[in-house]
Parts: sequence; C-alpha cells; structure tokens
Amino acid sequence: MRVVFMGTPDIAATCLKKILADGFDVVGVYTQPDRPKGRGMKLMPSPVKEVALAENIPVFQPENFREEETVEQLRALQPDVVAVVAYGRILPQKVLDIKPNGFINIHASLLPQYRGSAPYQWAVLDGLKETGVSAQFMVRQMDAGDVVGVSKTPIGPDETAGELLDRLAVLGAELLSETLTKFANHALVPVKQDPNGVSMAPMLDKSMCPMDFTKTARQVHNQVRGLNPWPVATTEIGGNRFKVYATAMVENPTSAPAGTILGLTKTGLQIACGEGAIEIRILQAEGGKRMQAVDYFRGHPLEV
Repeated sequence: MRVVFMGTPDIAATCLKKILADGFDVVGVYTQPDRPKGRGMKLMPSPVKEVALAENIPVFQPENFREEETVEQLRALQPDVVAVVAYGRILPQKVLDIKPNGFINIHASLLPQYRGSAPYQWAVLDGLKETGVSAQFMVRQMDAGDVVGVSKTPIGPDETAGELLDRLAVLGAELLSETLTKFANHALVPVKQDPNGVSMAPMLDKSMCPMDFTKTARQVHNQVRGLNPWPVATTEIGGNRFKVYATAMVENPTSAPAGTILGLTKTGLQIACGEGAIEIRILQAEGGKRMQAVDYFRGHPLEV
C-alpha cells in the first residue's frame, strides 16, 4: 500500500516515525516550507522533513495547491492513502478528489468536539478531564469528516497543554498505524459526526495571555496550563510584568479581594482570585530567565 504523509510539527513527526517503524511504504512526504528561526533567522526544516530526509523519502514543500502542477505532482505519486497530521495547510477539493475517502486525518480531540487549530489547548483551557485523538476521513469542511477511530486519555488536573500534546502524539501515532492497517484490510467503519456536539477550537493569540484574577482559581489555573508552552499567561506584580508557567490551587479559602497578594510561601506566591486563590510557582520576569517564583521574590521582596 502506497502511503503519502502530510505533516509539519513534532506530533506529525512522531506519527511518521511510527508508521515507518511499522513497515508502511511511505512514498512521499509533504510538509511546510522551511521557515526562519532563532536569533540568526536561519531557514530550518520542519521536524517531519528531518525524519523524511533521514529515511531517504522524497520531500515536497509547496506553499499551497493552487497550481495544477502541484496537484499533478501528488497524483503522480499514486497514493493508495494519504495520512495527514497537523500539516498546517487546507487541502482544496481538487486535492481530496485525487483519492476519495483516501485522505485520513489524525486530529487531537474527540470529534466533533474542538474542531480547529488548537484542540488540545482548548481542552485544557476549558478544564476538561478527558480528551483524545480521532481519525477521520477528510472532507472540505474543517474536521467534519466521518470518524474511523478514536483513542481517549484523561487530562491531569495540573497537566499543561504541552505535556498533554506529548502524550497525544504517541496516542495519535498508534491510532494512525491501526487505522492504516484497517484501511488496507477494508475494515474501517465510518461514523458520522453528531452536528449537535460540534465545538470549535480557534487559534490561540497573545490577547489571551493576561491573567484575570476576578475569575475563579480553577479558571486562572486552567489558563496558565492551557497557554503553556505558547503564548504563555502573563501578569503584573509590583509594577513588573511576568510570564507565568506554572501555578497551583490553594486549598485554604480567602475573603481577600481578587488580585490581592496573600504572601510568599515556601513554594510560591499566593494571590486571591474571585473564588479561592492560586499560587504562582514558576515565572519569568521581562529580560530574565524562567525560575521558581519563591527564588525570584526572595531576591525581589514585595510589600504585602
């Protein structure tokens, strides 16, 4: 069975490694063009491209599929199935028509929940206790195809979006391999998504970063978890701006107004919320390095 793989970031690279290890014949890999990164803005390949080159698999990096030549290039690979994981490009109908019901996408949510570009982050932001990965046949509408496989996992109460993604990458890789095997054996059972259960997961942006202590402690804690590792929650304390990477729920109730600094403990800085309080554990001052909050404020005492 001839497999074409489309993907770009680490989660996609994990999936590509898995299906290669399981013996699937990957005849071509599509990934986004090299992008400038780092202080020197040097062009860097995607994680998927690095895996493909190491395995001597042909790599294709079109900006889009508007040109007929680009579409024909994919058709010439004669794929039996196209596996798509976080490719970062919308595939037009003329591409999907190359192999009807032959484009399989791995999406990091339990569809129809959290269609869109930031599914696992929103699962954390919304305080869900469970999520997972779904395999679906791709259609023109975003993440709306029939589901052909699901794998679920609990979300830890203090787990960050980045930590969750690392686990979902492994689950997604396993699900992709299982789904491709079933595809080859004509054993997939498509299930239509319930339109009443659809929710969206739009892109994150930096407008979501400022922490609002008038919200409940749980909501603030979920915000910090869901925005880690990007774009990262922020707050101002003592006139200084900080990125906040980790918090903890404070068990003792407080009647202090939201935003009140309750004090520095052995483990962090406690701040009152609209309901309850949180303790900031790990932060980064502007121009500084990431560190334990207790260490920072020992060197920069606050007036409480």
